[in-house]
Amino acid sequence: MHTRPLHPTLLVIAHGSRDPRHAATVSALCARVRALRPGLRVEVGYLDFNAPRVPRVLERLAAEGTREVVALPLLLTRAFHAKSDIPAVLREAAARLPLLTVRQAEVLGPSPLLTGALERRLAEAGLRPGDRRSTGVVLASAGSSDPEASAVIAEIAREWRRTAGWCAVRPAFASASLPRTADAVRELRAEGVQRVAVAPYVIAPGFLPDRIAAGAREARADLLAPVLGAAPELARLLLRRYEQCVLAGAPGEAPALIA
Repeated sequence: MHTRPLHPTLLVIAHGSRDPRHAATVSALCARVRALRPGLRVEVGYLDFNAPRVPRVLERLAAEGTREVVALPLLLTRAFHAKSDIPAVLREAAARLPLLTVRQAEVLGPSPLLTGALERRLAEAGLRPGDRRSTGVVLASAGSSDPEASAVIAEIAREWRRTAGWCAVRPAFASASLPRTADAVRELRAEGVQRVAVAPYVIAPGFLPDRIAAGAREARADLLAPVLGAAPELARLLLRRYEQCVLAGAPGEAPALIA
């Protein structure tokens, strides 16, 4: 006999990758979330490549007596997967599991917590606080054919420069959109920027993050930050999106948001 949880289960939905570093990073991030909220059940499901797939996780949860799930896309922008793939998977599962209520949370970005995580990774790569005024940053994302997603990356770059005091911040993309990372680095060099750092705006290692790193090396960027990974800011952001979804679905209930 299974005991019904007091809070909806958090199902983190990751894309999946043939690169084993991807699943390892997702697991580490979810472990950090569990450590922040010990009473919350956190599960992981993948859209492709890795197991368990999202439908199988939902079937198992329903069989165990779970009645409420918050499905949180592990995505930084609201592009095709958040708009189409994930809702379709959740709708299909809901039709087969009528006793299970599944709500889709918002994607992670944009958020000041993400730029805080980017700054953490740049510091780990060797950037010092006094370097900001002379440093141009390439904000390198995976890229999307969705113009809304590309526009969001460009807006994040503008806002990050305005609030953080960088010499410049330029968006770059590993696929679908231009410019590529190497071209953005060269553009900053041509403008006379003394120091150029590349900040990958991606969560886990894989093919496209490797392409970002290759572009940084090709154009001889001064610094290349690691991917966001299991940064504490990212774990806090997952909990924030979870709580916002719970609050939106339960009028009158006000769970404390993680700051």
